[in-house]
Amino acid sequence: MRIVIAGGHGRIALRLERLLAARGYEVAGIVRDPGQGADLREADVEPVLCDLESASVEHVAGILQGADVAVFAAGAGPGSGPARKETVDRGAAVLFADAAERARVRRFLMVSSMGADARHEGGEVFDAYLRAKGEADDHLRTRLGLEWTILRPGVLTDDPGTGLVRLEAHTGPGSVTRDDVAAVLAELVETPATAGLTLELLSGSRSR
Repeated sequence: MRIVIAGGHGRIALRLERLLAARGYEVAGIVRDPGQGADLREADVEPVLCDLESASVEHVAGILQGADVAVFAAGAGPGSGPARKETVDRGAAVLFADAAERARVRRFLMVSSMGADARHEGGEVFDAYLRAKGEADDHLRTRLGLEWTILRPGVLTDDPGTGLVRLEAHTGPGSVTRDDVAAVLAELVETPATAGLTLELLSGSRSR
């Protein structure tokens, strides 16, 4: 199975890539900085150089050709402003979904955010982020050629993963470790029965 991950050098993506490579999958991570390739190769992951803010759908579809699963785990990052929330958290996610459908990739996982809502109000940067993520999620739901699952983690932490989570349609607010988000994503890759679901994720009491 070939799995292509957008945002391949991100803090969730690197964890996920290591897990998937350890399971014997063929994993590729999309990065825009050539200097990040060494970290991926060290994890037995193929680095693919591409800037999703400027790439065409055709180019990204070419990267995705032959993939079984596409995972969107890219993000503009906490230091970015509203403009990059629009170009990365919305624009790049929309592009990646469209390209996956064009390349006939069946399984698609979207790393979203709890509270994502295209109608979210507010003028702060985080408000713009939640709107952008909500718009990207809404667009993904219209891609009839994809077996998509949207994962909406709570507040992310870098604490060690516990392996105990709460994964439901609606959980309420809370936090979750990046380790556990990556582990849940790895399970979702292997759980096509979750296609068509939007799931919220927190630390909890159930084994993932």
